[in-house]
Amino acid sequence: MSNDAAFFRQQATIQRTAAGEATLTNVREQCERAAASWEVMASRAERTEKLRADREAKVQHAAVIAAE
Repeated sequence: MSNDAAFFRQQATIQRTAAGEATLTNVREQCERAAASWEVMASRAERTEKLRADREAKVQHAAVIAAE
């Protein structure tokens, strides 16, 4: 997992904790929406990292084949 994704997941956890501690409904809902947004950002960061790794692997494989 990339550092960005880990940070985003940590922020989501913080927001879920805040939602659990909130006494006002609107604050709890806002924290829950924020947690959901952080989770989406984490998923996107993980996807981007995987696509980058896949692309780099293809480039390295092509370089090995070209060197032969």
